[in-house]
Amino acid sequence: MITTITNSILTAQIKHTGAELFSLKDNSNKEYIWEGNPAFWGKHSPILFPIVGTIKNNTYQYDNSDYHLSRHGFAREMDFELIDKQESSATFLLKATEETLKKYPFQFELHLIYTLENKSLKIEYKVFNNGELTMPFSIGAHPAFALPGNFENYSLAFEKEESLDYYLLDEGLISNTTNNLPLDKNELHLNYKLFENDALVFKKITSKSITILEKSKPILKVCYPNFPDLGIWTPSNAPFICIEPWYGYSDTIEKFGDILKKEGIQLLDANAVFQSAFSIVII
Repeated sequence: MITTITNSILTAQIKHTGAELFSLKDNSNKEYIWEGNPAFWGKHSPILFPIVGTIKNNTYQYDNSDYHLSRHGFAREMDFELIDKQESSATFLLKATEETLKKYPFQFELHLIYTLENKSLKIEYKVFNNGELTMPFSIGAHPAFALPGNFENYSLAFEKEESLDYYLLDEGLISNTTNNLPLDKNELHLNYKLFENDALVFKKITSKSITILEKSKPILKVCYPNFPDLGIWTPSNAPFICIEPWYGYSDTIEKFGDILKKEGIQLLDANAVFQSAFSIVII
């Protein structure tokens, strides 16, 4: 199933599977979200929950038991329930099931709220811990933005002029190796060689917005005021870029196992609620 929300400027479409945004168009019919061609990557903007990235051997420990989660968790593959629909907003719900409890033994509720406000789409996450024990989780966004034409015509402008070090991945895990990202003032000129070793992973990033530019002209801004971590990724020769605000990231090559001690993990108290949001702003 598909839900459409609209205002006078933008129209967004969301699949109920994964509550996944797959289209964001302006009133000139320009599409900003990657089409999902599986020749490059068959997703558009999946939700990453209850983990972000990879855990070593797809296995973690909790309460003296082993559990298994594949890369980025299970929420992106599950059917969400549409629980509220207005002209310019929609709210989707995923609850723990017998199947999820086998992989992730926590009584969670996950709400995704999409709201169009003028030239922006706000995407809000709410995580409820309905259990009696502390619930560990990570959550993140993975939106892919269409970049038609020559990839090297595009650049990313970071909010702040800063020296950016990113972590290299080693078979999906965070390695001990970092590289410095070459910025021109606060601007990163895109080329595929940047991503030949997979995603660029930033822990505790200072900039809280990134603007996509084509030939120095701003097109779109991703604002993530409260997200501590970030990934940027594209596969070779693909006509899109992913700008991914995260709470958490993959296991490191040295720290793995006990999920309560996982680097970057969020710990949510019993009967508590976690809430955060990011926005896609059309310029």
